[in-house]
Amino acid sequence: MYDLPYHKEKNEQVIKEFIVQYPFAFLAGSDLENKPVATQLPLLIKEKDRKKFLRGHIMKNTDHHKAFLQNNNVLAVFTGHHAYVSGTWYDNPYQPSTWNYMSVHAKGIIRFLDEVALVEVLRMTTLHFEDYNPQSETIFDNLPRPTPKKLMKAIVAFEIEIQEVDTVFKLSQDRDAKSYENILACLRIRGEAGQAIAAEMEKRTREVFKDDVVLD
Repeated sequence: MYDLPYHKEKNEQVIKEFIVQYPFAFLAGSDLENKPVATQLPLLIKEKDRKKFLRGHIMKNTDHHKAFLQNNNVLAVFTGHHAYVSGTWYDNPYQPSTWNYMSVHAKGIIRFLDEVALVEVLRMTTLHFEDYNPQSETIFDNLPRPTPKKLMKAIVAFEIEIQEVDTVFKLSQDRDAKSYENILACLRIRGEAGQAIAAEMEKRTREVFKDDVVLD
């Protein structure tokens, strides 16, 4: 991960909201032979005893499940919208192009949970992604029996105690005011991803330029 101070997000609430907004994470680790493994899955963040945890579930006996049992150090990567930024948009166009994006890396220790916790994880996951609609047919408590029991035999819940969080919110913070304004204008007409990145840049305009300039 790039370790540039002007691309860091330090506000813990903003980081938490980012994880909630983009919960489909890339979970990576390695086995005892240092062979890398990874999977993609939704993770929910929660706090207890002044510590932060990620919760989810995976299929049993996969390469990543076996590796996480052997080596409980894992990395969860959360990514949001991203967009190409052409060097021609800068005040001086004779510069390399780049990419604007947002990413949160959470390192921690994974621990597998019992069947009681699995029920809780499945219940909370389905409710969360069904917008807490208790009438939805697909939430855990509304699935016809014995369907849940059959599914639960093949999966296992886990909890990751977050030990370290790093971020890259690369949003042209290192550019001059005119280039910043040009980048905003170009991103606004480049579809959903560009518009999302532009919106994030707009939020940070005053912070980036320390009240010296206000962009339209």
